[in-house]
Amino acid sequence: MKKILIQLDTDPHPSVFDRVVAIDAGVDELFSYGGVNPENVTGLVHGAMFTRSPNDLKHTAIFVGGSDVTAGESVLAKIRSLFFGPIRVSVLLDSNGSNTTAAAAVRAAARHMELAGSRAVVLGGTGPVGHRAAQILASRGVEVTVTSRTIDRARETCDKIREQLPNARLIPAELHQSGDFSGLLEGCQLLIAAGAAKVQFLREDQWTHNKTLRVAIDLNAVPPTGIEGIGVTEKAKEHGPILCYGAIGVGGTKMKVHRAAVEALFEQNDRILNTAEVFAIAEKIG
Repeated sequence: MKKILIQLDTDPHPSVFDRVVAIDAGVDELFSYGGVNPENVTGLVHGAMFTRSPNDLKHTAIFVGGSDVTAGESVLAKIRSLFFGPIRVSVLLDSNGSNTTAAAAVRAAARHMELAGSRAVVLGGTGPVGHRAAQILASRGVEVTVTSRTIDRARETCDKIREQLPNARLIPAELHQSGDFSGLLEGCQLLIAAGAAKVQFLREDQWTHNKTLRVAIDLNAVPPTGIEGIGVTEKAKEHGPILCYGAIGVGGTKMKVHRAAVEALFEQNDRILNTAEVFAIAEKIG
């Protein structure tokens, strides 16, 4: 029986990037729909649920994407509400690549350091990727400083993460009065920059001399990069004692995670692949 992936994109035009990855992941048939929202998704989901027998539903799956993560989460919530008993299909949420990118970044860091018991700073921690990177790190016993331009947004993100992880060790932080985040790096072993394009958080001299930092990851590929001095293609490149990754350096792992997550949808018909589940897949990749 053919594997059918139904791409539900909240943007007007379904992502070509996500379509290519789906094909490379071995999908036999790809149905793509744009402009999907909670109000119009019911018929599309019912079409996936009621066309095959329960034993064959593992051959049908849904991918929720688009540039707006909040919109994608709303669509996922509606989809889940439509399932009942064994009549359901597996679903992957990866709006804006937020889950696969965050999972790949943390997986890259874990290759070089023990996460549990360490301290991390996530710059741009209230954005979709930063939020999920902080959530994954907290789930692995890391004390995470979540930064934002305003303390209220940082606290809001920490509260959302605690809804999933009540015992998470999270510290909300905002831009220092001096105009940078470098003061937050004291005692930090891991630094991840996940801000918007063209937002630079740190100059090179503000992080390269840090005595505790072991891994620095910048997920911004658009100049100027979020952490000055890290090239977009760097992959475990040494800057003194600090190992550094740029956005493209992390991208290879992100693509592997994305493909593996799509493949995992067809193992059974009741999987919901969100942040924690996508990182579990990333851990298996090695």
